[in-house]
Amino acid sequence: MTSIPTTDTAALRPVAHFTAKNSWLNDPNGLLHHDGTYHLFFQTNPHGTTWGNISWGHATSTDLVTWTEQDLAIPFTEDEMAFSGSAVVDARNTAGFANEGETALVAVYTSAKDGSQSQSLAFSLDEGETWTRYAGNPVLDIGSAEFRDPKVFWYGGDDGHWVMVAVEAVAKKVVLYTSSDLRHWTFASDFGPAHAVGGVWECPDLFPLIVEGTTRTRWVLIVSMNPGGIAGGSGTQYFVGDFDGASFVPERLVDSNDLADFDWLDYGRDYYAAVSFNDAPDGRRLMVGWASNWDYANVTPTSPWRSSMSLVREIRLIASADGVHRIAQRPVLPRGVEGLQVFELSVPSGVGNRHAVVLSGVDEERLVITIDGDDRSISCDRTASGQIAFHESFPSVDWAPLPNGTTDSLDLLIVVDGMIVEIFAGDGLVTMTEQVFPREPFGSLRVEPLSR
Repeated sequence: MTSIPTTDTAALRPVAHFTAKNSWLNDPNGLLHHDGTYHLFFQTNPHGTTWGNISWGHATSTDLVTWTEQDLAIPFTEDEMAFSGSAVVDARNTAGFANEGETALVAVYTSAKDGSQSQSLAFSLDEGETWTRYAGNPVLDIGSAEFRDPKVFWYGGDDGHWVMVAVEAVAKKVVLYTSSDLRHWTFASDFGPAHAVGGVWECPDLFPLIVEGTTRTRWVLIVSMNPGGIAGGSGTQYFVGDFDGASFVPERLVDSNDLADFDWLDYGRDYYAAVSFNDAPDGRRLMVGWASNWDYANVTPTSPWRSSMSLVREIRLIASADGVHRIAQRPVLPRGVEGLQVFELSVPSGVGNRHAVVLSGVDEERLVITIDGDDRSISCDRTASGQIAFHESFPSVDWAPLPNGTTDSLDLLIVVDGMIVEIFAGDGLVTMTEQVFPREPFGSLRVEPLSR
């Protein structure tokens, strides 16, 4: 189906969610903090608003809210597109790219060529302003057409090593490699398939978190999949377990065919390929996802830009009421920004209670969030949210469980930013991200009791 915008979409461009100025955008790449600056790289088509000519775009910020788009970092070439990956500060100069007095930023990305995907390097010696492809690329090639999305991080102290977490996408496996120099990699282990299997696995991440209120550290493995998400199409699940520098072991595996039994990073239709920043200050784990879905990403009705990132989220790990370790998320939010609506409220959620939280705009356009105390559920209905006919799967009603421990009331934080609505329920134990395309951004909220 073809997207034909029928309204002025300039009013729908978010103010706190990053969008490319006039081009296509998908997965976040190379998330990195260095010398007071956050770097957000992203998949982009510099010549259009649909997928193709895939290159690494680049944006920077000092506050995680206001982003400045920079020049292309890694452009496509005649024989290579630069697919997803990550970036690190090579402070020990293990790869040898830096001269005396310099520090190299190194991007590890997937070289996508006809019939093959392998891992390659590019480096910057000027704080990320310009990038040079490594002459010895690729640095890891296993002869596969579906081997991609390397997330690289340093494990251990001065005697540690680099770890690469990538995917063999069609095999639905996360694969781990280790290296001392970023140039030579040794296979260490693999994980999967497990829990939600989906179509292909993509964009893994692996990081430690201290369980809130304790001194215990657990490791979190993020796996995106398309299709097969809880809401349909693209989705992102996670596992909690142990990591010893070579292999990941989950603390629980659920034998089930029900997607609701697994742990989802977001229950909405529009949160995919989420990865975290390397080297964020103060030990914070900060994450960004792509706020779209491959079901309809190429035809959403905006122009001259298409798609946005989610808000940056701070990730925490909580031992929930049922004893299972679960992720909780809170947005990094500005206050008093023109065009950004932030609603904080508490809704009855006990047995016998059913309420609708209605976000609305003009001409009865609305997004309806229903809190059902009997069904112990949250649903999000965007079937009357504005433009919906551009793709058959867009007008959805999406479901999430009430957060564990929810009793008589549920706290909600709802962020409305142009075409993006992000919902954080129960201190962020459940989140839902949804795109909407009303004539004007939703500006009002009301709560209505519902009958059975």
